[in-house]
Amino acid sequence: MGILGVIAASEPHTAEAGACLLRRGGNAVDAIVAAKLAATVTELPLTSLGGGGACIWGDADDGYKVLDFFAATPGRGLASPPRLDFAPVTVDFGRTTQVFHVGRAAAAVPGELVGLLELHRRAGRVPLREVVAPAVAWARDGFTVSPQIAMIISLVAPIARRSPTVANLFFPRGVLPQAGDRLSNPDLGDFLHALGEGDTDTHVARYWASLVANFGPAQGGLITAEDVAAYAPVIRAPLRVGFGPYTVLTNPPPAAGGGLIGAGLRIAERLGLGEEEFLSREQQLKMAALLATVSEIRQAGYDHRLYADPGSILDLAAGDGIPAWGARTQTLIAENQLGATTHISVIDADRMAAAMTTSNGEGCGEALPGLGIHVNNFLGEDDINPSGFHQRAAGTWMSTMMSPTIVVAGERPCFALGSGGSNRIRSAILQSLLNLLAYRRPLKEAVNAPRLHVEGARLWFESHGLGAGAADALQAAWPAATRFDEASLFFGGVNCVASGHGHLYGAGDRRRGGVVVVTEQ
Repeated sequence: MGILGVIAASEPHTAEAGACLLRRGGNAVDAIVAAKLAATVTELPLTSLGGGGACIWGDADDGYKVLDFFAATPGRGLASPPRLDFAPVTVDFGRTTQVFHVGRAAAAVPGELVGLLELHRRAGRVPLREVVAPAVAWARDGFTVSPQIAMIISLVAPIARRSPTVANLFFPRGVLPQAGDRLSNPDLGDFLHALGEGDTDTHVARYWASLVANFGPAQGGLITAEDVAAYAPVIRAPLRVGFGPYTVLTNPPPAAGGGLIGAGLRIAERLGLGEEEFLSREQQLKMAALLATVSEIRQAGYDHRLYADPGSILDLAAGDGIPAWGARTQTLIAENQLGATTHISVIDADRMAAAMTTSNGEGCGEALPGLGIHVNNFLGEDDINPSGFHQRAAGTWMSTMMSPTIVVAGERPCFALGSGGSNRIRSAILQSLLNLLAYRRPLKEAVNAPRLHVEGARLWFESHGLGAGAADALQAAWPAATRFDEASLFFGGVNCVASGHGHLYGAGDRRRGGVVVVTEQ
């Protein structure tokens, strides 16, 4: 009996959709596209065809590419901004609250639908009708809500209740769904079925037309016909960062996360991290200091340089000029407590690897009528609008912390990973990489070990499983630190698959319901 591939995701249906395509003879790209389409149904608070993301994929023979299908700033052709449908909504996280902005003017030009289609066109090998089939079935016939998704729906309920079209997707019986309940989205199922069976261009045009009609200036939004005509996913060369015998391939500028992860790896290598006892007091203090340095780099004009001087980001990841980034400014980046993002990783039997991260933000509370698609609120998230809301020029590609990553040795994939978690994505992936490559921990331990995150002068950390005195030492060094005694979704959700010693295997992050499926013939 042979192994066909391995997939790691944050929801059982999502993982099974990818596994289904591997069983049908699909490759890693077929599997990851099928899984992500299923996630738009079964992980509805986290990802949507009205959202955006990025995917890195490839193999040793053909090399590796990044498809960037994140969002673009709308408003092309507008002489003056309309009266905006843009309003704050408070989300209660129990120990804290956070304000997000929603409404039609919170929606950026989304890339997820055309990104998934472009990825499949470039690298898939089975017909699109087979790729969409799992998502179509669960959308039409219903799916069982996982505990993780039920919990996240409860958090974003104030946003989901904003309009009847979105409320019907989340609360068809008028009450919060519980784990084990069933939800469906027949309109989305019909749309996906039509994509697989008919003229794809016609159905994509219908989708774009609906965006303009329902999220354009006449409705208080900013998306114009010029915006959708100009939008196209972008192929980029991955950012390459050497680390010992490995090369880490990740998301390049204008995405924010890859350069910060690269800088962290370079600093860790120079400092010789990996010799300390894992999870000890010494190791945790060094990790906190490393994350603080990465945060200082971001505060030192990093987001501006992503657009104005992307070459400096490449130099940074190469280890050049790191000291010049050490001057901290007073501009602090807002911390998104939820980080409504989800990640999938796949390696197939031919050692093609793929890693994809997507998000819908928290959603803007408005959907495309008749399509069952909740549209993003990327223009209403503080953490990806550091200069303020509606300040970017129309047509600007938005930046994201999303960092789908593949680790190679001799160009053969060893690990494919990524994470949800807003600003914490960089910390989650950096620590997981160091746990694997520097501390040489087993995969499940590397993914699920206690995590830290630093933003400006603030530290957050998980204390469970730390060595003697480590938690107290962190609290003493960072008196205002926020301590989590249990694993928390705040710290992201790293889903990782691996190829080594003739085996394919994986690890899902328990913080966000991680699931691994190994498919066999």
